[in-house]
Amino acid sequence: MSPAGNRSMSAPEWAMLLILSVLWGGSFFFTGIALSGLPPLTLVVLRVGLAALILNLVLPLNGLRLPRGLRIWTACLGMSLLNNVLPFSLIVWGQTHIASGLAAILNATTPLFTVVVAHLLTIDERMTGNRLAGVLVGLGGVAVMVGPTASAGPSASFLAQLAVLGAALSYAFASVFGRRSLSLGVPPLALAAGQVTMSTLVLLPVALTIDQPWTLPMPSALVWGAVFGIASLSTALAYVLYFRILVRAGATNLSLVTFLIPVSAILLGALVLGERLEPRHYLGMALIGGGLAAIDGRLLRRISRATQEPAEPNSRVSASRHR
Repeated sequence: MSPAGNRSMSAPEWAMLLILSVLWGGSFFFTGIALSGLPPLTLVVLRVGLAALILNLVLPLNGLRLPRGLRIWTACLGMSLLNNVLPFSLIVWGQTHIASGLAAILNATTPLFTVVVAHLLTIDERMTGNRLAGVLVGLGGVAVMVGPTASAGPSASFLAQLAVLGAALSYAFASVFGRRSLSLGVPPLALAAGQVTMSTLVLLPVALTIDQPWTLPMPSALVWGAVFGIASLSTALAYVLYFRILVRAGATNLSLVTFLIPVSAILLGALVLGERLEPRHYLGMALIGGGLAAIDGRLLRRISRATQEPAEPNSRVSASRHR
């Protein structure tokens, strides 16, 4: 039996992957709504706090509990900073100045940064020709999108795009750090619960100090619905689905979700929030998608096999006769 990451996914696995892409793409949509009634830090702490509550309720249903031990909680702290506190805060602040669809496209650069970070910090994920080409093409897509705002000076839009790119870079470091955390032997779901629990403990005093949410007017029911959606669907449920796909289909197949997240985010932003992106944003998304395809490599391998197969019909027939 081949490793999960090297095989084709079944229909149920594809369905889970599509649902996960909608859940994560929906986080940008929910953020766009929630920011109409909440400041960024308060929104982030509500997201991780409610997700922590949900995951801590889910743990005993799976026969699990929060991890124990200083070493494990130190790992949870590191993951919370790299995977929640920093990127969530940067993305939410960025969405106060740019459309949710654009934020999702820029966030899709995470695998590009991951290739570079993994090359520098690990010994078993070195840069290859395909990966280098993919990184360069993807960064070209970023330049197409961000370049015009960069040439106009440090505007709010430019800084917001840099903030989302900074979040993608943080996710890249989190992926490398997370490999070491999983080596501690903690079930992934318990590690996720510990991560968002620690994120809540870190962010709560910061949000209380800066935003002073008790002085704010009561948000509308629509805003509270968006908060519940991003916490329960785009964070808690997404983590559960993420780890289920990881176990069943492998990390390589799971990485395909990166191609799908901007699509759902753009559709939701356009249909519900009335957002419109410029042609250069779609061009940049196409270049980033091409870069991700080069890094993933499977599409190129399939094209290569398809071009070679017609040239070897006789050898294949001969081989089948000898079996």
